[in-house]
Amino acid sequence: MRQRVATAVWRVVLAAGLVCGIGLLPWLTQTDPAYTVLKARSAEREPTPEVLADIRAQLGLDGGPLHVLGRWLGGLVRGDAGQSWISGSEVLPDVLQALGASLLLMSVALLVAALTAGIVCARTLRLGARRRLGGRRRGGTGSAVIASLPEFLVASVLATVVGVQLGWLPALGWYGPQWTVLPALALGLPAGAVLGRLLDDLLPGAFGEPWALAAAARGLTGRRIARQALRRCVPALLPNLGLFVVGLTGGAVAVEQVFDIPGLGRTTLQAALAQDLPVLQAGTLALVLLAALATGATRLAARLLTGPALRDGALSSLHRPAPPAGGLLPLLYGAVLLAVVGVGLTRDPLALDTGARLLAPSLDHPFGTDSLGRDLLARIGHGAFDTLLLASAITAAVLVAGVLLGLVPRVSAPLVDTVNAVPPVLAALLVTAVAGSGAATPALAVGAVAWAPLAAHTSALLRQERATLHITATRGLGAGRWYLLRRELLPAVLPPVLRHALLRLPGVALSLASLGFLGLGAQPPSPEWGLLLAENQPYAERAPWAVLAPAAVLALLGALAVTAAGGLRRPRRRRGAAGPVVPEQPTVEKELVAAR
Repeated sequence: MRQRVATAVWRVVLAAGLVCGIGLLPWLTQTDPAYTVLKARSAEREPTPEVLADIRAQLGLDGGPLHVLGRWLGGLVRGDAGQSWISGSEVLPDVLQALGASLLLMSVALLVAALTAGIVCARTLRLGARRRLGGRRRGGTGSAVIASLPEFLVASVLATVVGVQLGWLPALGWYGPQWTVLPALALGLPAGAVLGRLLDDLLPGAFGEPWALAAAARGLTGRRIARQALRRCVPALLPNLGLFVVGLTGGAVAVEQVFDIPGLGRTTLQAALAQDLPVLQAGTLALVLLAALATGATRLAARLLTGPALRDGALSSLHRPAPPAGGLLPLLYGAVLLAVVGVGLTRDPLALDTGARLLAPSLDHPFGTDSLGRDLLARIGHGAFDTLLLASAITAAVLVAGVLLGLVPRVSAPLVDTVNAVPPVLAALLVTAVAGSGAATPALAVGAVAWAPLAAHTSALLRQERATLHITATRGLGAGRWYLLRRELLPAVLPPVLRHALLRLPGVALSLASLGFLGLGAQPPSPEWGLLLAENQPYAERAPWAVLAPAAVLALLGALAVTAAGGLRRPRRRRGAAGPVVPEQPTVEKELVAAR
């Protein structure tokens, strides 16, 4: 009971710190909120001292940041979130309306994500139901490619092709159920690919557990066994599903911008850029409350799905020792990526040719040219080092942070919910306010939020691994906490978490590029891959190769990372190793022999 109270208090402290930090944002960034509000209201009006003084008096800024924050909190207790500094309208109705639109979009996107995850896992489920998983090679290329697709690029292509050219669905606006389909596809496809890849990683372990063999021996149908295998694996993914619920609600800024959706992500973006603090604070508080509800719902669902086995330590491990998976795919993808980069390095990425603007791929320009006539192959080749090195360094750092924080879920779980509730733009502004603008600011901004899914994944896997029979037996034979962590828990949990981190590597590169629009990331004429996508996105309809080329190399990077990570498996225990004698978990083959 004390632990629950302490966790609840920690969660409240973090939420209050976040909301208060947002309330102090203009003063932390050392900007004049009156000037920002004036420019947001009317860009043509001159910022004379008299005009700025009048705005300060209207907003009560003369009392200082603590006065402004205290007045807003006092009104919030009475159910009044204040008035917008820009429009003057009541904040609470506008935020609730935007939240309703985002929740509807998130619900449809989650349905798309569930269908996508089912397609990703279909082959594993079919083979597992037929007891033919023994020789299956782990791939994940398709899911890695889909997960690497930028949401704004998918949204632009769907709006242009399906909405405008074909006219099948509305491409702009928010007036009914049919307007949700295209934006939900843009959000749900990458999210479903990530969830499907994580689920596909766990399913072979579930089909190899003793209950699956016993069910097959008793004549249960393969479809029923597959359903139970899904039920066995889903609890480990529910924390990340809860993160997607909040992320798709408040983080769908690009998609809401493309389709002109009045959602919460777009509302908080506009409020952050205009420093409309009442709207920004209310929107962030709504996301924090949504994160708390999503966390509670996922924990309850995990407890119901797992049953008393989690409490009694009667589970089997989903992460069995296995030899590394071989294959030529990582070598093939790596060779293609190196060839593209190598050829691109021999060309000039800054050479302008206004007479060769947006040329289609040819022998002279294998990837075509951009809007300034620059060779895309050259820009991709020269941008590889900045993109790969920085994205890889951030991924390694957030992996370490995620695993370490995942080991202490009572501390990290509320922190994960709070961090996940921060929209990406707001996270960048907060990091800038604390660390200032500089070369390290984009990496700090992305790293400040990218560790959360890995920490949630680590905690969920550890919770189930601690409840396995062999851990209970090892503990009963005298193994200490550090021995269990070093020799049993971490070897089981680290490989899937590492594969998860590599699956998100292209997304880290794209997150770095998105900060360039705020003046925090790579700036033109840098050939950084994500920035290439953002620069050429307006020309996607006229010159699709301008966005397909950088998108293809990002997808290739994701496929390389995931297939190479397929060789990371829990090593088999060496005979004669020091420590307590641990009962060996029976494999499916041994159980089949025993059953005969």
